[in-house]
Amino acid sequence: MNLLLPLYIGSPKSRISFSLRLDLPLLITVILLCMIGLAVQFSAGGEDLNQLWRHAVRICVTILVMLFLASLPMELIQRFTPTVYIIGIVLLLLVLAVGLAGRGAQRWLDFGFVLFQPSELAKVTVPAMVAWILAGVNPGTRQSGRFWICGVLVFIPGALVYLQPDLGTALLIVSVGGFTIFLGGLAWRWVGLLGFMVVLMAPLSWPFLQDYQKNRVLTLFNPWNDPLGHGYQPIQSMVAIGSGGIVGKGWLQGSQSQLEFLPERVTDFAFAVFAEEFGFLGSIGLLLIYSFLVVRCMTIACSCQSYFAKMVSGSIAMLIFLHLFINIGMGAGMLPVVGLPLPFLSYGGSSMLAVMMGIGLVMSASHASQTS
Repeated sequence: MNLLLPLYIGSPKSRISFSLRLDLPLLITVILLCMIGLAVQFSAGGEDLNQLWRHAVRICVTILVMLFLASLPMELIQRFTPTVYIIGIVLLLLVLAVGLAGRGAQRWLDFGFVLFQPSELAKVTVPAMVAWILAGVNPGTRQSGRFWICGVLVFIPGALVYLQPDLGTALLIVSVGGFTIFLGGLAWRWVGLLGFMVVLMAPLSWPFLQDYQKNRVLTLFNPWNDPLGHGYQPIQSMVAIGSGGIVGKGWLQGSQSQLEFLPERVTDFAFAVFAEEFGFLGSIGLLLIYSFLVVRCMTIACSCQSYFAKMVSGSIAMLIFLHLFINIGMGAGMLPVVGLPLPFLSYGGSSMLAVMMGIGLVMSASHASQTS
């Protein structure tokens, strides 16, 4: 279901024309989630109109980026993928050299008029680069050397993000990149072997974790051991979600958020704000909307004839799913707090940009699948 809008630039004699490729199910879903995000931000931000305006501006700007990428042919996107990947690596190196530090981490670049987090860009460029490497080989004839190259290309940005330090985002980048390699034809025996190695090596990684990372893992199993310290965030989030009941307390009526008991309510724990105000039924509805978004991206991936478009679309579906799974899991006290935002609902321009870029790529792939 694509809507093509012919656009023209220039005079009638020298005009440039191109088509804006819009996948209507994706577009409607994204707009709906953005509207829900505005309602959540208005409530979580204490009805601050200035913050709401900033969030709305970010939504509009990132939607323009999404529409721009949707208008590009998939072949053009594929051609420039290595260039964008290299730019992303350079930005990650700049973060370590001259990045803005805050809250014990160095993750942002200050461009004067905007703060940008390059690790968010890597969530999209890394799987795209893996797809670029593997797109030239037909399924069943995958060369092992290419998989090793892809592994290195995933490891480099993952390591640079880990050094910021940002373990949660680093693991997400590696996971999405690894999933793209799997879509590229990695044999199941290698998937099983790598999974076994990860499980085997996980306990051995404990001495290499930062103190705050160890505390987050320990807090997962017993947040009440330090209810006013490391356990405060997950406890307050679970209280907010549980107090919403079946139908919720109503918009702007959540006590945990309105009375500021819930920390990081505009970013990491935006779902807790929504669950408290709209309850179990509202949360199920929100999850259904997200599920449709993920399924639509996977459906487009399955319909693509281009292996590059197929792998990119599938990786974006996995990216959104992992964000959803991890964010809600940590809000419900089932996963450690790692600071991953909830797409479209959490406050933050860099994360919003990454997700919108991904949706734009899927829209371009959707049009390619319809015309191939």
